[in-house]
Amino acid sequence: MKKMAGILVVMMMLMLMIGLCNASEAPGVYEIKRGNFCAKFTNWGATLISLLVPDRHGNLADIALGYQFVSEYTNDTSYFGSIVGRVANRIGGAQFTIDGIHYKLIPNENKNMLHGGVIGFSDVLWKVTKHESDRISFSYHSLDGEEGFPGDLEVSVSYAIVAPYVLSIRMRASSLNKATPVNLAQHTYWNIGGHNSGDVLSDEIQIFGSQYTPTDDNLIPTGKLVTVRGTPYDFLEPQIIGSRINQLLPLRGYDMNYVLDGGKKMKLAARVYNKKSGRVMELSTNVPGLQFYTANYVQNVTGKGGFVYQPHSALCLESQGFPDSVNHPNFPSQIIRPGKTYKHNMVFTFSTR
Repeated sequence: MKKMAGILVVMMMLMLMIGLCNASEAPGVYEIKRGNFCAKFTNWGATLISLLVPDRHGNLADIALGYQFVSEYTNDTSYFGSIVGRVANRIGGAQFTIDGIHYKLIPNENKNMLHGGVIGFSDVLWKVTKHESDRISFSYHSLDGEEGFPGDLEVSVSYAIVAPYVLSIRMRASSLNKATPVNLAQHTYWNIGGHNSGDVLSDEIQIFGSQYTPTDDNLIPTGKLVTVRGTPYDFLEPQIIGSRINQLLPLRGYDMNYVLDGGKKMKLAARVYNKKSGRVMELSTNVPGLQFYTANYVQNVTGKGGFVYQPHSALCLESQGFPDSVNHPNFPSQIIRPGKTYKHNMVFTFSTR
């Protein structure tokens, strides 16, 4: 990492000398911190690449899965830590209709679109618009027709340490000329025991969602809203993640959107507890859905320090609009029209017990 950081510093100095010192010209590494609470990012995908958090004894661990070198994120297929969009999650049939106009997108998961397509927001360079000791902001201009989506879109994401062990994430998007679906998500793979501590199946999780959106065999929502009670998806009370995971067969684990209680107001969405370290992670958000994913398809991925990540080595808490909402009129709309602004707020609060 030190060698790569040195190379990046030299590159940045050369760019400055020739008048091209723009953070969007090449992937870089950026740090924000307050005390011993430290986060690092790259402008490739506006990606969170590490987060150091103390355990109950004050020992620090990096709790975000990721790669050793920033260059490896350009070939990532797991969306480690990135902002995904223009529409996160899945769009069935890679198509939709707005105002009588039918749009065909570029499918990248069988006939469907996942996380914005072949080259989504996780696979582009963002511009660093602000970088201070405890905050950083990125922006991206998505062109009309990109991956088949209509309209030019201005997108921004800001990460800030707003209090000790509190990380705030604010995502914004404005359509410049056409109505378009927008559903951004922050896709960090969390293991609050430490990124190299093994699987998360013994962690305890509570999800504040009384319903979920069941899916077909291709993970496209059916359009129904179903109670979690009496199902393996019921985490209204704290439960060990692995306690009922075998009931999900033939699925490999959890990969489901929850209908959060509280609608679009800011509310507590989930709480995770790791008994060994004592770390607790809480997520609050203002959006209506939360995708709970247990890294089912991460297999033999070499990460930081040469540690090899396997299935269930982390969990994702992707606050979002409902998947495929553009094709389900009964779901909360994700259509943003010119003059309106998409607003997605997340707050991660860390503590110990």
